[in-house]
Amino acid sequence: MDMANISPLLIAYGVSNAVGLVILWAAVKRPKLARLGLFLVFAWAAWINYITCRLQPGAYLDYSRYAIGFYKDFINGWFKDHIRIAVTCIAVGQLLIASGMLLNGIWVKPACVGVIIFLLAIAPLGFGAVFPFSLTVSAAAWLVLRNDDGRWLWQFDIATG
Repeated sequence: MDMANISPLLIAYGVSNAVGLVILWAAVKRPKLARLGLFLVFAWAAWINYITCRLQPGAYLDYSRYAIGFYKDFINGWFKDHIRIAVTCIAVGQLLIASGMLLNGIWVKPACVGVIIFLLAIAPLGFGAVFPFSLTVSAAAWLVLRNDDGRWLWQFDIATG
């Protein structure tokens, strides 16, 4: 296979889903490591979404190409006229999720629930939301919710994760 002909979008899709599988593996074996992965993914997403909606808001309209049903209509309707405010709210939510992953038990649980709700909500965006990443990482967040000891993220035991 000629690597020059592989679309950067397909590479990003593959890398994202590989990261999702690593986070799922970590959620099974080392919940704190999974929390770190969730923190990094959601902090990065918040930053990218905030910057992108400020500099290139029209880029979000491309998601309608991959979306199903109501989502396609929503993107091409209300969302099209309110991209900056909608995506800024999404970015703030992603930042709150990332912050909750760093903190202790009282914050981790709502952050995990936020991950699950957010990722299941974007699943109908299909390829545009690197499906099945949303399902894989939702499962990881559920495992973290059930298995994490609730201590601060930096209270990490090397032996048990």
